[in-house]
Amino acid sequence: MNEYTYPIIFGVIIGTLSRVLMLKTDYRQYPTYLHGKIIHVSLGFIASSLGALIIPAIMEKNYTAVTILTVAATQFREVRNMERNTLNEVDDFELVSRGKTYIEGIAISFESRNYLVIITAFIGTLVYILTNPYIAVIAAVICVIVSRVLMSGSTLKDIVDIEYKELYFEGAGLYVDNIYIMNIGLPERQEEIKKYGMGFVLTPKNMNTINTVANLGQRQAILHDVSIALGVFRDSGTPALTPLIKRDLDDGRIGVFVLPQVRDVEKAREVIGAVPVLESAIRLPSQSRTHNKEVHDK
Repeated sequence: MNEYTYPIIFGVIIGTLSRVLMLKTDYRQYPTYLHGKIIHVSLGFIASSLGALIIPAIMEKNYTAVTILTVAATQFREVRNMERNTLNEVDDFELVSRGKTYIEGIAISFESRNYLVIITAFIGTLVYILTNPYIAVIAAVICVIVSRVLMSGSTLKDIVDIEYKELYFEGAGLYVDNIYIMNIGLPERQEEIKKYGMGFVLTPKNMNTINTVANLGQRQAILHDVSIALGVFRDSGTPALTPLIKRDLDDGRIGVFVLPQVRDVEKAREVIGAVPVLESAIRLPSQSRTHNKEVHDK
């Protein structure tokens, strides 16, 4: 063994451990247990090994070894493609699909977590070599905490107010509050919707979130998460029993119509509030120069 053996082992362990801590299978059941987790932990081990080897390679002036990071970046981009392709394949068989925007968000997050693992292993190894194992442990713990913070984005309850509203019909039109959802002509279907359906109104807290919750991908993510967490009263070939979200064009509110197997208002509100805000759906019109100029002129 040489002087870099223990620092490298430390960096690999810390990096792999951070990936394990970031790996979470919740009600959405992704990544799958057990094989999906094995794949991601294995990739985390590879990423941590790369991160741990950077400092020893530089200190030994083996600069060509650092070029393996470019290969690693290419491989981890393939991780994103793998996740995207896998989820797209299975999405067609969901009663309520995730949608392409949600899938892209999941794929990006899995790629980015491997980079967080590389950084954690890199810092752990660097501090171990420059100081001592005790300080290295403290630095590694800080890195793991920062990684956990970075992987947890905002959720829907941060940007909207969620209010339960009774569903009602005006003729064949289904409404949530005053928001039109769809046309249901069959009386039997209307009775099923009255019995099993639930309605919620999401009111944006500011002008930025009006455009964010209006995004079709963000809306589909809400329907998917509610249907996964609480079940859905529908089967294939029943378009009238399809959960939908429609927008009030006057004020930007969102009317949510769902058909959960578990008709619990508080649980449904909690699930909707926990839906992640998709990065690709976020819009910040108030940050534009044109908007700020108009406000200043007024």
